Amino acid sequence: MAKKNREEMEELRKMSDQDLGKEADETHRQLFTARLQVTTRQLANTALPKQTRKRLARIKTIQRERELIAAYEAATGGKE
Repeated sequence: MAKKNREEMEELRKMSDQDLGKEADETHRQLFTARLQVTTRQLANTALPKQTRKRLARIKTIQRERELIAAYEAATGGKE
């Protein structure tokens, strides 16, 4: 299972910032739909909302990492 998560993170890291934003929007819509379907008892896989929340958290984590890297590089002038 950890290997699958690692592969998913690598897939997400390869995306551009714009693609990652689109993926976050799409995942958020999927989460809304899954919650609605669970509430109305239309969804057989009740674990889907949890999986979708985790995917959204992974996407937001990568976005935040990139934001912090950009801020660090701006503050240090690109030096390490």
